[in-house]
Amino acid sequence: MKISEEMVKQIILEVLGQMQGAEGSESHAGGDVPPMDMTEGGEAKPGTDRNEVVIGIPPAFGTIMTKTIIGIPHREVLRELKAGIEEEGLHPRLVRVYRTADLAFIAHDAAKLSGSGIGIGILSRGTTVIHQKNLAPLQNLELFSQSPLVELETFRSIGHNAAKYAKGESPSPVPVRNDPMARPRYQGLAALLHNKEIQSVDQNKKTYELSI
Repeated sequence: MKISEEMVKQIILEVLGQMQGAEGSESHAGGDVPPMDMTEGGEAKPGTDRNEVVIGIPPAFGTIMTKTIIGIPHREVLRELKAGIEEEGLHPRLVRVYRTADLAFIAHDAAKLSGSGIGIGILSRGTTVIHQKNLAPLQNLELFSQSPLVELETFRSIGHNAAKYAKGESPSPVPVRNDPMARPRYQGLAALLHNKEIQSVDQNKKTYELSI
């Protein structure tokens, strides 16, 4: 695809507008979406239920930040992930990882806590990964790196596939639409949201169980 000078100008204007909106109104971090009503339990321990899939979220998810980069409320994201897991006959379990905002390590921590060995990690902006405990942190089963392309129905499919991996199946990768302009259009905003995400990290705090 050939990118013209006019397209580059348009992308720059859009990114600048998104950056101003994120800095001024916090609309992309939360804004009109209230924080989720979540109860934190005790320190998360490795599970023994082979029919569970653990979902790991960072500290800002659902609290300081309440929707993805394209405006999907976090409560709907978790609802779809959990529904996908449950429709495969398995049980979702939610934990909050405080020590990092690195998606690979959030997902790997979730997988190590999961009785099935399968975990899902998701950042506040929507970037998601399905992980397995016996893989290296920077390896994974499926990675959804472009958060602007991870839509609501995608999260349900991610839940389905994570559960299938937990059952020992080899599902086809979750399809994601292709948009070569998504990365340059959202890159500035993604950087701002990442900076906001890491402000809530506490490397001295453990991972805790969550209920909604």
